[in-house]
Amino acid sequence: MSMRKLFLCAVIAASSATMPAAAEISINLNFGPPAPRYEVIPAPRPGYAWAPGYWRWENERHVWRTGRWIEARSGSHWVADRWEPKDGRHYYSPGRWETVTARDHDGGGNGKGHGNKGKGWAKGHNK
Repeated sequence: MSMRKLFLCAVIAASSATMPAAAEISINLNFGPPAPRYEVIPAPRPGYAWAPGYWRWENERHVWRTGRWIEARSGSHWVADRWEPKDGRHYYSPGRWETVTARDHDGGGNGKGHGNKGKGWAKGHNK
C-alpha cells in the first residue's frame, strides 16, 4: 500500500473515532419519585423563565434538583422536567422548550403559553 493511501486511511479512521455517536438516554423505573418539594418561586425576572425543581435519577437514587431561572426564548415556553407513569413504570421526560402557537394564546385549554403553570408543575407552583 502506498504511503498516500495509508495516510488517507489513517485520517479517515481518526476522524470517525472523534465523531460523537448520536445517543438518547432513557430512564424508566418501576417506582416513581418522591413527592415534589414545595418551592417558593422568586419574583419574575425579565428575559428569564422559571424552570421548577424536579427529582432526577443519580447514582441509583432520586436527587432533588432545585428550581432555577433559565434564559427565555422568544416565541417559546418551558415545559418542566417530569416523571410520567405508563404501564406500571415511570419514565423521565427532560425539560424542553416548545413553540407557542396561536391556539396557546386563544384559550385552547392545553395549559401551554401561560407562563409555567401548565403540565409538569409540582404542587404549589400554580400560584
